[in-house]
Amino acid sequence: MSYELPAADRSILRRLARRQAEIAALPVQEARRRLWTAVNDSVPGARPPVAIESWTFDRDFLPDSLLQCASDYGRRLEKGILRHIRHHEILGDDHVCPDTHDMGWHVHLDEFGIEIPTHYIKDAEGVVTGYHFDCPVKDLSQGFAMIKPSTFSVDRAGTLAEQVFLAELFDGILPVVIRSGTFGNNNLTQRLMRIMSQETMFLAMYDAPEQLHAVMALLRDNAKRMAQWAEAEGLLVVNNQNQCTCGTCFNFSETFPASCPAPGQVKLKHMWSVMDSQETVGVKPKLFHEFFFPYYRELAELYGQVYWGCCEPADPLWEMSLQHLPNLKAVSISRWAKQPAMAEALAGRGIVYSRKPNPNLLGVDRELNEEAWAAEIRSTLEAVAGKDIAVEFVVRDVYSMHGDLGKARRAVEIAQREIDQVHGPAMAA
Repeated sequence: MSYELPAADRSILRRLARRQAEIAALPVQEARRRLWTAVNDSVPGARPPVAIESWTFDRDFLPDSLLQCASDYGRRLEKGILRHIRHHEILGDDHVCPDTHDMGWHVHLDEFGIEIPTHYIKDAEGVVTGYHFDCPVKDLSQGFAMIKPSTFSVDRAGTLAEQVFLAELFDGILPVVIRSGTFGNNNLTQRLMRIMSQETMFLAMYDAPEQLHAVMALLRDNAKRMAQWAEAEGLLVVNNQNQCTCGTCFNFSETFPASCPAPGQVKLKHMWSVMDSQETVGVKPKLFHEFFFPYYRELAELYGQVYWGCCEPADPLWEMSLQHLPNLKAVSISRWAKQPAMAEALAGRGIVYSRKPNPNLLGVDRELNEEAWAAEIRSTLEAVAGKDIAVEFVVRDVYSMHGDLGKARRAVEIAQREIDQVHGPAMAA
C-alpha cells in the first residue's frame, strides 16, 4: 500500500505535531512520568496519579467538527495528535504527552474462522453506545464445530512502508516508533460472548460442562498461540513506558523488566498484559474458579506483569482465585468493589490498587456534584490509609460531559485537591 496526503493535510499535521512536541517537552510531563513510575514500582508513599479516559466522551472531547484534514487517513492521524494536546490543554490530568508518534504492526487476525455479525445501536445524538452479536452457538451441548482456531499474519512490508511515510511527514518534529501490545486477547470471557450469549454460557455450566471447558481451552489456545507467534516473529516491543495496558493505566516502570532486551529479542515475560472477566459477574466464585480461572492462570504464567479487571468487582474472586493469579501486578477496583476489603487484601503485596471512581458522577448529571465527587475520592484515600499500597485513579466509562469539558477538568482539580490533603501538594518538576 502506498501512502499519501494532500499538501494542506501535511501542513496541518506538522503544525499539530510541533504543538505535541512542545507539550511533551514541558517539565510537568517528566513530573507525571515520575508519578506513574513510583506507583508501578511500589515506592512507599507514592502520590496517586489521576487520569481520565477521554475516548468514551468524544462527542464532547473530540467531535469531528474539530478536524481540519480533508483525507480519511489525515483525519485519523489528526485525531490521535489532538487527543494528546487536548488532554494537556483542557483536562489537565496526569496523561503523559508522548514525545514520539507511535504506530503498530499491521497484523491480520481471523479469530474464529467465521463471520459473526454485529449490530450497533446509536443514541439520540447519533453516537454508537451499544452493540449486539449474532452468536453462532445457541446450545453448547450440541457442540461448537463451526468455531475454528484463529489464524494470523503480519504485513511487515506494509508496516515499514507506513513508518517510512510517517517518518518523512514528521521529520524533525516527532520520531516515529513501532509499538506493540502482547497480541492474542487474554480477556477470555469477552471473546466467549462473541461465540455464545451470556444465557448460553450460564446454562452450559450445568448442561454442558465438558463442552464449556473445551471452548474455554480453545480460547486460551487462541490467545496463547498468537502471543507466542508474535514473540517468535520478533513483533513484541517492551511496553514499560508511555503505553497503557488497561484503558488509561500507564505502564511506566524503572524496575520492570530488570533489563530491556534488544529489538526482536523481547519475550512475553518482559511485557505487561491485561485480563478481565466482566461477563462472569453473576457467576459464583466456586464456579468461576472451576470453569474460567484455570485458563486465565495458564495465560498469566506467560507474562511478566498482569493487570486484572475492568468494571467487575475483584473482591468476590480474590480469596479463591485472583490472589493466586501468577505475575499479578495491578487490580482494578471498580465502583462495585468493596474498597476496605481489597485494601486489606493488597496491603504490602506490591500490587497496584487501580481505583475506578463512579463514572456516573461525571457523566449523568449536567452539573458536577462536587461534594459527592470529593467524597468518592476520599473513600479510596481513607480505605488505603496507613497501608502499604500504591494507588492510581483512572476515570473510565464516562459517555457524555453534556458539552461541558470544564466539568472534567474540575473533577481532576478536586481529585488532586483531595490527594493533596493526604500526600501534600504535588512537587514541581
